[in-house]
Amino acid sequence: MHRLFEGMILGACVMLAGLPTTATAGGDVACQLSFQLSGWSVFYKESSGSGTIKCSNGQSMAVKLEAKGGGLTFGKSTIDDGRGEFSGVSDISELIGSYASAEAHAGAVKSAKAQVVTKGEVSLALSGTGRGWDVGVAFGNFIISRQ
Repeated sequence: MHRLFEGMILGACVMLAGLPTTATAGGDVACQLSFQLSGWSVFYKESSGSGTIKCSNGQSMAVKLEAKGGGLTFGKSTIDDGRGEFSGVSDISELIGSYASAEAHAGAVKSAKAQVVTKGEVSLALSGTGRGWDVGVAFGNFIISRQ
């Protein structure tokens, strides 16, 4: 099951790498996201949560998170200790918005999740552990907004 999960994550990352980019980010500011997220899926996936973005230039922001999309996916899970790493940006405000997402997930009782989302040239690598049961592949949007 672990190898299947790794293969699904790799496939999702390859698909995201092929998405077109339009923005011009790439500054010197490194930002990280800590978050909690919970949701459900039966073909349609919906999750919501909250988090905090902290950047190397001292900027910080409380954020609301939403993930919506569809695919071959079933389950219910909660991520309690999620972490995210953004690509370099010039300002924290560049991180607000809708990101394209492709996700592979699998878990039973204790769940693990890894995902890469993109918004133009800004990318966010997400990972976390939690609880629940889920399996599948989903595509859609990962939305970060000010709280």
